[in-house]
Amino acid sequence: MTVDKAKSAKAELKEEKMVDADSIEEKPQKTGEEVAALVLNDIKRNYGFLEKATSNFEPRFSMRVLRELGGLRRRLTADILVNAATAAYPSLAHPSAALILRYLKIDAPTMDVDITGAPATPVLPEIDIYVLLLTQVFLIDQDDVAALNSFNDELIKILRGYNRRTLDALAAKMWFYYAHGKELSKQLVAIRPTLLAVLRTAALRHDNETLAVLITLLLRNYLNTGAISQASQLVLKAEFPPSAATSVMARYMYYVGRIKAIQLDYSSANDSLIGAIRKAPQTSYAAGFLQAAHKLKVIIELLMGDIPERALFREPLYEKALAPYFELVKAVRVGDVPQFSATIEKYAATFKKDGTYMLILRLRQNVIKTGIRMMSLSYSRISLRDICIRLHLDSEESAEYIVAKAIRDNVIEATIDHEKGYMQSKEILDIYSTQEPNAAFHERIKFCIGLHNESVKAMRYPMNQHRAELKNVEEAREREKELASEIQEGDIEDDEGDFDGL
Repeated sequence: MTVDKAKSAKAELKEEKMVDADSIEEKPQKTGEEVAALVLNDIKRNYGFLEKATSNFEPRFSMRVLRELGGLRRRLTADILVNAATAAYPSLAHPSAALILRYLKIDAPTMDVDITGAPATPVLPEIDIYVLLLTQVFLIDQDDVAALNSFNDELIKILRGYNRRTLDALAAKMWFYYAHGKELSKQLVAIRPTLLAVLRTAALRHDNETLAVLITLLLRNYLNTGAISQASQLVLKAEFPPSAATSVMARYMYYVGRIKAIQLDYSSANDSLIGAIRKAPQTSYAAGFLQAAHKLKVIIELLMGDIPERALFREPLYEKALAPYFELVKAVRVGDVPQFSATIEKYAATFKKDGTYMLILRLRQNVIKTGIRMMSLSYSRISLRDICIRLHLDSEESAEYIVAKAIRDNVIEATIDHEKGYMQSKEILDIYSTQEPNAAFHERIKFCIGLHNESVKAMRYPMNQHRAELKNVEEAREREKELASEIQEGDIEDDEGDFDGL
């Protein structure tokens, strides 16, 4: 009986699952009008957040609106933008609304739009810039670079007419897309004076959001045009605001890592790239940035003499993108010069596109050093002629020079017998008798302390909360004084009564 009941229960459960699956399949899809209505409601809700951010002077609401920009961007249409402008402006004759309609190629009088519910009060500057920002990203997705740049030029004139700290986050995002449009039209050098002028203005106004974005934009501009010295001077002279958004901080650290790598400061470059990877969003939306950062980090680790972990190349997000670099790592790890040269020839176009080709060319000396180190571990004594043959060097003199340099750089522990022409390896000492464990432990402690300090700096506190606390403290002190005086008076009366009783 129990077996039959169990079978019947399983059959009922299977039928319920089938019914649920049918109900899910039969669920009607939303129409285009319903999707447009939902998007418009999200935009109007963001209007409310911007009003809260302005009235409470709380940037948290503005950042929330910007976080939703990516989701809205994929669902925007020209009709939704017109309806959003209708809800934001008193009328479509407003200068900003007319500008939006002109670049959307829509004639306002012929639009069947209900403007009876339009607000009678002047439009809030934050809402004005937000609607223009939505139009800006819509034009970017339309791939009309000429219209985008023309719209950006007029948009910047409107933005410069405002000087409000509640607009800083929106203005920073607008400058980012402005520079992106100029980059698409190959006007990198032409926009530098504008970006530098806005950078000075943002520094004077203490506009940290715009300041952080402009520094990263200028660094990208300099790196794309090969102006490494100017980028380095900008890093030294311009102080990057520590209160910047995490994504902007990650982008800044990535650019600093590229500059340091070009300047042969591999240790600082590696630290900057580690920080950029940790601060970047660990989602599929930031896949391109994470892949670019890991590509550069792999090359820098190889230049430092380290070998990246194999698990990195097996992750689904990086497996395909890092495949050429994995071949490069295998050649460097074993010190195989022919395989290294063949890998560079095979993936030269990929390395040049990634901007790592010049750094990879520096790896040839590291490949040779690795080969020498492998031979010093494998042989207690090996002739310079054999080293020349194994590493495919030009002559024994070149092999002798390279071995001597490896000994001087502490790559290997060995000596050279110049008369007999061989390399004599020394005995391998216990690594725990050296300073290497102490140095590794120091690096871990340094990282933990830095992480703690960054966490403390990232803590947020409500504005003017200390005033309420001071008020509460003063009230508590007054209550304590009253209570002390009452106790003192009560003690005196009790003492007098006891005295009378005696």
